[in-house]
Amino acid sequence: MRTCNYISAAVASPPPLRQWPGGISWRRSSRLQCSATPTRHGDLDKKGDNRLRQTTGIFQPSIWGDVFLDYSNPAAASSQQQIQMQERVDKLREEVAKMIVSSTTTSSRLHLIDALERLCLDHLFEQEISATLAQIETADVTDWDLGTVALWFCLLRKHRYTVSPDVFVRFKDKEGGFLVDSPKDLLNLYNAAHMRTHGDIILNEAILYSQRRLDTMIPYMEGSLAREIKSALEIPLPRRVRIYEFKYYISAYEKDATVHEKVLQLAKLNSNIMQLHHQHELDIISRWWKDIHIESKLPFVRDRLVECYLWILGVYYEPCYSRGRIILTMITAIVTLLDDTYDSYATPEECELFTKCMESWDSMEAHDLPECMKFGLEKIFDSYGTIENMLHQEEKYRMPYLRQSIKDLVRSYNMEVKMLQAGYIPKSTEEHLKLSMITVGYPILSCASFVGMHDIATKDCFDWVSSVPKMVEALSVILRLVDDLVSYEPMVRPTDIVVFIISPRRTID
Repeated sequence: MRTCNYISAAVASPPPLRQWPGGISWRRSSRLQCSATPTRHGDLDKKGDNRLRQTTGIFQPSIWGDVFLDYSNPAAASSQQQIQMQERVDKLREEVAKMIVSSTTTSSRLHLIDALERLCLDHLFEQEISATLAQIETADVTDWDLGTVALWFCLLRKHRYTVSPDVFVRFKDKEGGFLVDSPKDLLNLYNAAHMRTHGDIILNEAILYSQRRLDTMIPYMEGSLAREIKSALEIPLPRRVRIYEFKYYISAYEKDATVHEKVLQLAKLNSNIMQLHHQHELDIISRWWKDIHIESKLPFVRDRLVECYLWILGVYYEPCYSRGRIILTMITAIVTLLDDTYDSYATPEECELFTKCMESWDSMEAHDLPECMKFGLEKIFDSYGTIENMLHQEEKYRMPYLRQSIKDLVRSYNMEVKMLQAGYIPKSTEEHLKLSMITVGYPILSCASFVGMHDIATKDCFDWVSSVPKMVEALSVILRLVDDLVSYEPMVRPTDIVVFIISPRRTID
């Protein structure tokens, strides 16, 4: 089982949504007009930087305030209570581990593993689950029902086993449908089929068939299975983020006919313990963020730290990745700070100078910047120092990778500002994506996600992720286009950044 390091929760609201009325949208830097309105930021206005007056209040303030500073969870207010909870979890873990090994049928073991994963307990049973899946990889599924085959197929593919979709051929009928009537079996087939790869034609057919059948059944169903089917039809199970819905599944599992009482007890206790760890991490991160003084020093920056943390929680929620979550949340918040600086505050000339300071990693050249931008620059450098201090000596080689990734980001931000200033519109989607796949922020976050991990993240990992491999590139392109599509809805300030959408009303030569 993986050894966890408890410092004390992974992706927040995605990078900002931008839009600009018009046929083709492109990222732009907002240069807000000066205002004669009095400001409470006089200490930063020494050079007549009246822009702070108008940028104050652009974004809604954080709804969280200081709630996570010194937060005390009533479920375990004392350290003694926490120790007792952990001891109970350890005892239940041993008992459930024996259940995995002693299960008499393959079907019962599959359903138990599936429940453990959906209850976010699988990190406690990595060895047992790996050993079980290795044993049943070559199982003879000839006499199994469709629901069990689908669950077997889904679990093995999820754990990167090579399993042929031909196991579903015998369930096909002459009309091209599948021999299944049970809503639960149809749901298992639907979820399993979403583990498809290119060329899995039968799985494409399975999705269409099971989706059509489930759609016709839903109006006549109720209860937890009906809710589960509705959720799956909206977002298939393999595409959902478990940590965001496992508490709902605890309630559903409690009513399930196959519920294991010890598994249920473990799930509830483990949920409370993970929540304690996550709240402690939010306390650590909130103290760091409070020192940046967003509201008073950088009022043009969104204060969305808690949302950032909740986003990162979806990347890795396990206690052993505590340091990784803290660092990745810090970098996500820094990216937000930079994004809002380039988008909502800085002039093109200031963007250029700020970029040079970031590239040289030296604030001495920042004397011509507004005081607030100098302050932000210093806080970024200080935060990188804080992150480096969190690493062991043998891990400090990771920092140059992280510094280079943020330099690439601000360089791309600045290039977009220049293109906007020149009135240049990309000639093609490819040209747009070459730059905007960097500014969407995921290349730097991909690198940052490794920094806080322990020895599992090697130098080869950093060489790989820093090369922006096809996996990172594809993810960045998808997220950029999704971001652009959502941002195209005309509902924000006319000074906001623009996205790249080709309108039927306008064409590019």
